[in-house]
Amino acid sequence: MSDNTTSRPRPELGGNLLGPKPTHLPDALDRPVREREGEDPRKVAADNPTSPLAWALLAEEASADGDVIEAYAFARVGYHRGLDALRRAGWRGQGEIPSSHEPNRGFLLCLLHLVRAAEAIGEAGEVERLRDFIAESDPNLSDATTLAP
Repeated sequence: MSDNTTSRPRPELGGNLLGPKPTHLPDALDRPVREREGEDPRKVAADNPTSPLAWALLAEEASADGDVIEAYAFARVGYHRGLDALRRAGWRGQGEIPSSHEPNRGFLLCLLHLVRAAEAIGEAGEVERLRDFIAESDPNLSDATTLAP
């Protein structure tokens, strides 16, 4: 008789053992932006256009200025730049993108800013889809409204 316990998920070990491993974006993606804290976010984004964090910071600034459409646009660009980076890091459209890994935070910030801006312009379907994406990416963020970069 063979022992089939090794081929089934073992809940006592926690998590989905058969699912994809969490995706970790490379530190080099957002490090140049983090190193330029306090500088003009537009200049930083122009110098680092592939960095989701650069776009998240622009979305945050636009939101603080009350420009919802600009915040939405910046967050949308960062979201797509983040998706590109995630795919390069091996992500295949599912699996965790943990906020505990600092380089993932720029992308996750874009998601949070995109939710807020989408809510403000009445994009209910997009808000629901993005909230689901956030919950799947990092269950600890499902009710989050902020995330430190």
